[in-house]
Amino acid sequence: MAIRKATAIWSGTLKTGKGNLTTESGTLKNINYSFHDRFEDGKGTNPEELIAAAHAGCFSMALSGGIEKAGHVAESIETVAHVTLDNVNGAPTVTKSHLVCTAKVPGLDAAAFQEIATATKGGCPISRLLMGSAEITLEAKLA
Repeated sequence: MAIRKATAIWSGTLKTGKGNLTTESGTLKNINYSFHDRFEDGKGTNPEELIAAAHAGCFSMALSGGIEKAGHVAESIETVAHVTLDNVNGAPTVTKSHLVCTAKVPGLDAAAFQEIATATKGGCPISRLLMGSAEITLEAKLA
């Protein structure tokens, strides 16, 4: 299987420092992030936002595979992941990823879609990474 890389460079103190992120593919190149972006109302990215993007993308791809195994092809799948960072025992902790998914799948009934979506919630690789440390919830519907 594949090994993917990303690099983070940080300079300065936790609260006043700054960093940048770069992915091996070049999709992210020197993307800024900071304490302000992560814990306050900054506009830059942060690790939790990137986890949300990874979870939404992974779930959508895995759901497409599940739908295909059921004999259908999704016209579209839109998933939004809401990743929650809470203070747990004095430490910032990712506690939840809530997935909200709307899919357009001609010929697939709602009950079958729910069954596939529920199975996918615990089966996509990023869900499996997060399980055990974060609660994963799902709202899924057909468009």
